[in-house]
Amino acid sequence: MNQQINQLKKHNKEIRMFNFEVRAMEDERGAYLEGRPIVYEASTDMGWYEETIERGALFETDLRDVAFLVNHNTDMIPLARSRNNNSNSTMQLMVDDDGLVCKMYIDIENNSDARNLYSAVKRGDIDGMSFMFIVKADRWEDIDTDYPRRFITKIEKVFEVSAVTFPAYEQTSIQARGLSEALDSAKESLESVRAEARELERRRKMVQILLEM
Repeated sequence: MNQQINQLKKHNKEIRMFNFEVRAMEDERGAYLEGRPIVYEASTDMGWYEETIERGALFETDLRDVAFLVNHNTDMIPLARSRNNNSNSTMQLMVDDDGLVCKMYIDIENNSDARNLYSAVKRGDIDGMSFMFIVKADRWEDIDTDYPRRFITKIEKVFEVSAVTFPAYEQTSIQARGLSEALDSAKESLESVRAEARELERRRKMVQILLEM
């Protein structure tokens, strides 16, 4: 976990929160939560731009070590964890045609945090999921407008997924911080695309001038 936190400090981590159902259930292995933190083709209003995670963005994403937390609290002990997504992991990850599904087996008998979370999900007091990640590739449309559109085409790494109290960017500290970092990262990406577009237009004009000489 310390290595993951150090990686977070080195990269432009981003957080997304969605109001998609997380469910509390039990099977022969014990109590578990199941939810979908990443959803393809779902447009999100990010304030000054619209964002969509494209289908297939999780292809080749690093999912080798993913922790399950509450509200992205990296100081807490993970309630479940996926290591190489093997059968012994307490969290199972599945990438499908719609995004990412997580199944987290939590110890509600011996872990009070797990027990409290399981109860809150079962009661409907917590009903959203979120994920912390790094963008590897994206593309922009309508870059000359006041409301451009960003399409995340590749996610480099998912560090953790969380059950969240406020899945829709309410102004609590974690949501506000996550949104601020996401907007900063998006601005850098958009400015890069706009600079490339300006350079291409400059070259096009130069070629046109040379052809007319």
